[in-house]
Amino acid sequence: MSQDLNQDLAKLPKSFQAFWDRVAHIIPSNRLFCDPLHTLAYGIDASFYRMIPKIVLKARTPDEITQVLKTSQEYKIPVTFRTAGTSLSGQAVTDSVLVVLQGAWRGHSVLENGEKIALEPGIIGAEANRFLTEYARKIGPDPASIDHAMIGGIAANNASGMCCGTADNSYQTVAEMKIIFGDGTLLDTGNPTSCVNFLKNHAALVQEIKDIRDEIVADSELTAMIRHKYKIKNTTGYGVNAFVDFEDPINIIKHLMIGSEGTLGFISEITYHTVIEHAYKASALILYPDMEQACLAVQHLDRETVSAAELMDRISLKTMEEKPGMPEYLRTLSPTATALLVEVRGVDPESLAQKIKQVEELLKDIPTILPLSFTSVKAEYENLWNIRKGIFPAVGAIRVLGTGVVIEDVAFPKEHLAEATIALRELLDKYSYPDAIIYGHALDGNLHFIFTQDFSRPENLQRYERLTLDVTELVVTRFGGSLKAEHGTGRNMAPFVEMEWGKKAYVLMKRLKATFDPENLLNPGVIINDNPHVYLENLKNMPQAHQLIDTCTNCGFCQAICTSKNLTLTPRQRIVVQREIRELRRTKEDPERLSRLEKDFEYPGNQTCAVDGLCATTCPLGLNTGDYVKFLRSESVTSTTRWIAESIANHMTGVTGFLRFGLGAVNGVHAVVGTPMMERLTLGARKISRDAIPLWNPWMPKSGKVPALKQLPQKVITATPAKDSTPLKVVYFPSCITRSMGAAKNDLDQRAVSDALLSVLAKAGYEVIIPPTMNGLCCGMPWESKGFFETADKKSAELEKVLFAASEGGKYPILCDTSPCLYRMKRVMHSLKLYEPVEFIHDFLLDRLTFTQLPETVAVHVTCSSIKMNLKNKFYNVAHACAETVIMPKDIQCCGFAGDRGFTVPELNSSALATLKESLPKDCHAGYSNSRTCEIGLSLHSGISYQSIVYLVDKCTKPRV
Repeated sequence: MSQDLNQDLAKLPKSFQAFWDRVAHIIPSNRLFCDPLHTLAYGIDASFYRMIPKIVLKARTPDEITQVLKTSQEYKIPVTFRTAGTSLSGQAVTDSVLVVLQGAWRGHSVLENGEKIALEPGIIGAEANRFLTEYARKIGPDPASIDHAMIGGIAANNASGMCCGTADNSYQTVAEMKIIFGDGTLLDTGNPTSCVNFLKNHAALVQEIKDIRDEIVADSELTAMIRHKYKIKNTTGYGVNAFVDFEDPINIIKHLMIGSEGTLGFISEITYHTVIEHAYKASALILYPDMEQACLAVQHLDRETVSAAELMDRISLKTMEEKPGMPEYLRTLSPTATALLVEVRGVDPESLAQKIKQVEELLKDIPTILPLSFTSVKAEYENLWNIRKGIFPAVGAIRVLGTGVVIEDVAFPKEHLAEATIALRELLDKYSYPDAIIYGHALDGNLHFIFTQDFSRPENLQRYERLTLDVTELVVTRFGGSLKAEHGTGRNMAPFVEMEWGKKAYVLMKRLKATFDPENLLNPGVIINDNPHVYLENLKNMPQAHQLIDTCTNCGFCQAICTSKNLTLTPRQRIVVQREIRELRRTKEDPERLSRLEKDFEYPGNQTCAVDGLCATTCPLGLNTGDYVKFLRSESVTSTTRWIAESIANHMTGVTGFLRFGLGAVNGVHAVVGTPMMERLTLGARKISRDAIPLWNPWMPKSGKVPALKQLPQKVITATPAKDSTPLKVVYFPSCITRSMGAAKNDLDQRAVSDALLSVLAKAGYEVIIPPTMNGLCCGMPWESKGFFETADKKSAELEKVLFAASEGGKYPILCDTSPCLYRMKRVMHSLKLYEPVEFIHDFLLDRLTFTQLPETVAVHVTCSSIKMNLKNKFYNVAHACAETVIMPKDIQCCGFAGDRGFTVPELNSSALATLKESLPKDCHAGYSNSRTCEIGLSLHSGISYQSIVYLVDKCTKPRV
């Protein structure tokens, strides 16, 4: 046990030390944490609360959950479960033990021809829908965070969304469930034997469920209230409608688990009844002169006619009007204008047209600012929905730095929607939140209102408290609505559950909690909480750290795509830790904690960040945490390391030559001693050097090849002449990677990439220009990724000058054979027409070559740089022109090789590609990409040869004559 761990454990209360000692025999050390860095990183979710757990553990199996819960009961240690951490009401934070599920619990089964689907809690909602695509079905719940939220949280919060309403949420569509209770008992509601055993072995619990059911049913006034409150969205308190809707105890328990936020037990699997995914859709952004007219329009609509009706006030529209692609008319609207975004769906074009006519007829008498107009063009209606989806992120982007984003979630009976919305706006203005926005699922009377707040100032805390008290009075007393419509009770509204439900129902809820969790160890303080001020405690501050990350709201949308998410930290967690480090440096309050965080951050925060920037593609604000990590690396640059970097940059010819020599020598040794011995020798050398020596693997390339002008085809094969009769010319810049690294021993094609590319260009009739000084040239990417920005820019400028001359002032296109290099070139060179292989082949060669589609299955990996250049579809089209079946594994994003990280931090590559091999069909024997280093890792973890897609194109094409 390390000295740091001993010190961390010594700081824990004795009961937590005993808990740790026990679970350390259950959970491996790489999934068990009590250090300052990990407990801080996991102490943050998407809500505006912050609680630092004493212990974080990553549970991977039902048996581990069972053992952890039994240990929790033994030592009276509370536990809280978390999947993606995208919840907004404080239900996934704790100061005790946090059980993290993300990274596992990925089991799923499509049942009954898509009519049902069984899902473990670690499946993302959008993934579940992807599994159902071929059946034209989907799960009912459709929260706005469905691309990031996981099934465990969706079910435990009864999250709904824009289209599912109250008819298709988890409560209404749950079929079966596997539940692990606090005592470790497993109940499988779909297994009759399990149900019989549970009823027998938990007779007291079952009897209490029956007693509560009978008491509610016997009280006609209470029963009527329950039925009334669930006519609109409601996630405040426990789902006591289960006692009214069902008689069987197992059915009641199953439905009580929905929306219970991990306070009654752990959902290890849920089976949903699925719903139809209509193929035909149309949307209209209808603009009304004021809120009253918009709400009147909503009252004319129902879910039989429209699938969604989203309300957006003028302030919410204003946050989006400057975004790219937004309609010009948004800028011209009056201060009172209100929008209603309506969607209709149909099983065929005729039924869709009929729905559109129905809506137009229903709304014809309500005056609009612009004529009502539906569009069924996908790109157009998706752009309209981007307005709605972009509102919450837009607030995060424009807020005053240092403030947090507060989002509240209420519901009103639809007939009171106009009056209630106007009253809500008056309250926000009363408490000086003039920039607060109101929007939501108007068809369900469900409104969200968002404002920003700096909770570090006492006067702001008092203002928020007064606002909350007035809002609860407005929602509950004046309009009979729900304090939480779809975001769950959490800590946020726990003190107000009794206010909404009344004493009688609240007492029953407390009995319910005590029945399932008599020791109050399952997510205590959530839903049931006797502290009237809990919603004002443990509020999150958002200190500034750096302009690259300051607008982060901790939403967690970056996590699913992160290369290191299952190995170390995610972008959200890196930002959380860096904010703490920067704040501690500023305040100088706790130098010991600061020193520890700085030291501990190096491996999980820096070394295992691939800096691929894919996090920016899913971040609502476009934040690139990879760029920030590059900045951190630049801060650690010393005069010595700068000199080394510049020396390498100034001697690229010798460096690449030495690398070719080294790879050739290593390949020679490999040929003599064989793979098993080579693996043992290099692994031993790496251990002795304490990982200073890069890790060899069987797919290590041989030495590369520098293409020479004299090797170019002397005679260009005749092809279709260009329309303007000008010669077909292209400047080809072979990257330093392909000049250094050749094919691996087991690669299917042993030629150099340059040979294959030159062959393709010759068949297409191109005259190729190669820069004469190419041996010393580089795009600068290796230096940029390590934080040597000046050196990187110097190499880029040097290369740009040479390419500008070679292309006769940018007259001819420039082709680079490595996607990551080309991506950097595009970012820093603006005088040139730059292409990587896939884009060049797609845009210029598909019509100049004759493709023969091979009866083969090939795998394709779209590199992170290609994703950022929006080349995914072009990649598929090029591959599909060559092979009948193209496999692009959905779970694989960045491969994690990250230049040299695959050699120096091989576990990052291994973690990123952990599911690759199982994702490929058995008849797939070849893979293709467009980055030589990425291909090494892909080959290693798939067991098949991955090479540049240029090889496939060369194999499948002939000149078009």
